[in-house]
Amino acid sequence: MEEKVTAAKNTTIEGGVLKAAWLIAVVTIASKLIGFVRDMVVANFYGATLVSDAYFYALQIPSLAIIILGGVGGPFHSAAVAVFSKLVGADDKPNEEVNRLYNTFLTCAFLFFALVAVAGFFFADKIMGLIISAGTPELINLASLHFKIMSPIILIGGIIGIYYGLLIVHKQFILPNLSPMVLSLVVIISISLAHNDKSGLVLAGATLLGAICQILIQFPKLRQIGYRIKPNLDIRNNPQFKNICELLFPAILSSTIGQIGIYIDMFFASNLVLGAWTAVVFANRIFQFPVGILVTAFLVPLFPIFSRLAGDGDEDSIRKYFNKGVGVLLFAAIPMIIFIILLAQDGISLVFERGAFNSNAVLMVSEALCFLSFSILPYVFRDSITRVYYAYNDSKTPFVIATSAIVLKAFLNWLLILKLNMGIAGITLSTSFVTLFNATMLGLFMHKIIKLDYKTLFINFGKMLLAGAITFIAGWFICAEFNSINLPKYVFELAKITVVMLACGTLYTVLNIIFKMDYAKELLARLKR
Repeated sequence: MEEKVTAAKNTTIEGGVLKAAWLIAVVTIASKLIGFVRDMVVANFYGATLVSDAYFYALQIPSLAIIILGGVGGPFHSAAVAVFSKLVGADDKPNEEVNRLYNTFLTCAFLFFALVAVAGFFFADKIMGLIISAGTPELINLASLHFKIMSPIILIGGIIGIYYGLLIVHKQFILPNLSPMVLSLVVIISISLAHNDKSGLVLAGATLLGAICQILIQFPKLRQIGYRIKPNLDIRNNPQFKNICELLFPAILSSTIGQIGIYIDMFFASNLVLGAWTAVVFANRIFQFPVGILVTAFLVPLFPIFSRLAGDGDEDSIRKYFNKGVGVLLFAAIPMIIFIILLAQDGISLVFERGAFNSNAVLMVSEALCFLSFSILPYVFRDSITRVYYAYNDSKTPFVIATSAIVLKAFLNWLLILKLNMGIAGITLSTSFVTLFNATMLGLFMHKIIKLDYKTLFINFGKMLLAGAITFIAGWFICAEFNSINLPKYVFELAKITVVMLACGTLYTVLNIIFKMDYAKELLARLKR
């Protein structure tokens, strides 16, 4: 009888996860598409130039707050999910104790980020001078001005993260994944209306306005759920807030340490050709389009489940859902790498090559993206296993590993860029190696918490990798044949991308069915429906 109840419970959870995953995927695709249009508009108006470099240099610290610390999967979102999912049911109203904890968390986050934002505004020149130490005075001054305009975004970051986490706890998946669309729309409209923004200040102001709009659309839903703002600093004798801090601070440090890796990249990029950092940023944006959809869709609904199962001590279910989630992510990640390597230059040219974004910019972004694509597999594994660490309130291990990776990042950048003269490719290739290092270490140290079923996972991964290798070889021959066809530029690129993706996608799926992979069978079943 107990086994039947457990099976029914697992079936309900799986159904809920898959339903939520598809919903999140659709919403995230819409949001990412608008973000992609935003990048196209920015590329069209600013290209890969001094102005775009200044903006993207200045954006790094605000991005740390609103995307890395406060975004979906960031420390504030993760801490909120890990703690509040054990205190309040998804369909329950928060009681007075939960509301008090929410307000303590919110007040402390507001005060902390307010101090950082004020410091960022007044020390903008020194901060940009340190980050872009090899840049020209003109670049440093313009980046400082952009940073001053965007510094209030730092204040917004942590609060958005808390709101995201609470909404996910209550199964409100749409708003957290849709709200970045608001920022993108504000940027698109603002710079399109400005037409001739030679300094990029309109772009910086629009980014700030978009961030403010992000937080404004979250608040009404939280109030409807039952959360009320009553600021307090009730941090003494508060075990739940202590749990939040124990999880949050190492996670913040881990994310901040990770950001140091980006600052290292920025330092080395400032020694390269003009527009190098813009190329790296666009490569990351393109990379995050498919990978972000994939990871967000599966890990956002799984994380609260991991936390609740960890609280119940149900290790078997955690192993099951971890293997299922990571398996699906790896299955989808392999063809992504194939498509990027075979079609990066054609795709980037088709989408971005217009206005100020010329053929040289296409080559720089393509080169950066191809070497970055190797990080997709360790990336999805790293993000998945990190959720298990957080479910067990362990953010210290990811922090220690991320800290050690910084030394590796600096060494690899020095080796690949300065000694081997790989240029932009050296920056993204070092990122791929560091991501692999992080994923490997996290996987090795997980046994101290729970023994996961790696054997089954990696046997399946080996089969998928074989299918991917055969598919890549076939795709390479198709591209070689296609390159001999004489068509108008954009028609050729669109036709090549369509044919190669359809042929490789079909072959990869068929091979996985032959290898008896359940993921391919599930994909076909869903496509038939």
